Amino acid sequence: MIRTLPDMHPDAHAVALAVTDGMLHFELSLAHEVFGARPATVPGPWYDLVVCGQGDLRLDRFRLEPDHGLDHLPRARTVIVPGWADVDVDPPADLVDAVRAAHEAGARVASLCTGAFVLAAAGLLDGKRATTHWAHTEALAARYPRVEVDPDVLYVDSGSVLTSAGKAAAMDLCLHLVRLDRGSAVANAVARRLVVPPHRDGGQAQFVTTPVPSADDHPLAGLLSWVLARLDRPLTVADLARQARMSPRHLGRHFRSVTGTTPLRWLLTQRVRHAQELLETTDDSVDAIAEATGMGTATTLRRHFNRTVGVPPDTYRRTFRSRIGPGGAQITAVSSVTSTRTEARSMNLPSSGLTRSR
Repeated sequence: MIRTLPDMHPDAHAVALAVTDGMLHFELSLAHEVFGARPATVPGPWYDLVVCGQGDLRLDRFRLEPDHGLDHLPRARTVIVPGWADVDVDPPADLVDAVRAAHEAGARVASLCTGAFVLAAAGLLDGKRATTHWAHTEALAARYPRVEVDPDVLYVDSGSVLTSAGKAAAMDLCLHLVRLDRGSAVANAVARRLVVPPHRDGGQAQFVTTPVPSADDHPLAGLLSWVLARLDRPLTVADLARQARMSPRHLGRHFRSVTGTTPLRWLLTQRVRHAQELLETTDDSVDAIAEATGMGTATTLRRHFNRTVGVPPDTYRRTFRSRIGPGGAQITAVSSVTSTRTEARSMNLPSSGLTRSR
């Protein structure tokens, strides 16, 4: 039965999903799970969730029948825009106009993953910090130069406008909204029902791999492989220039052309990436990993790792721990340490991975 907003519980918080053809069903499903079902342990009214779109919609292999048209968006207290599948195509004007009208009517508007492109098209991100999936942050910044795009965080809270990073980060933002509305205990109850951590440390950086260039016809092809085989050594720019038979200045120019960064920055990134692999696949101590990656000391490794990845090595290991199971199969275990620690702190949640604009 189609529900109408005026008939909802007077104490309920109306949430509307703004949907159109070509949206990503994964993020939409996450939002529906969070706002569409009250945990059994939470008393009182829950959110009243409706789906708004123009007619029957197709989301990849799925068909969706909205409860209302997009003109109902301004009647909700919170409007959520799921991921937009093709960021190279402008979102439909009726969707952009409806989202803008909802915000002007006082609604809190949140985007999940590439839904940020819809908010940017509506002008809601002008002059604000925002994020989206790390693979599309450059495209968002290039197309909407008035938006301050942060590629590293899991979500950004700018008050009445919020944006999440890609895919599973949509869950982080949805739980953040519940935490704002109902408190940490309720958000933790939702997380327990969905078997996810109530809060994740760090940002998108910990999920982004940094491969070397795939082509082997550039001037640094031999040098990069030589460096990767010697990450345990205290290499300097002079060492790299000598191996490449170039001056340090000439080497720097080639590095920027091939990798987009400086030799020292690239070398540090490869050391950190190697440390990530060792943390995932070995039982080596942080001291041993520091030596194996050329960092020298655990203190140096922790400083650079935290700055680059966004979380300390120990936290990263608990999250991405890989073990070898029977028959040589690799088993990846996602630890519940973060969840347990966060629930214990309850109202004193850490701010890592979250940027709240002032």
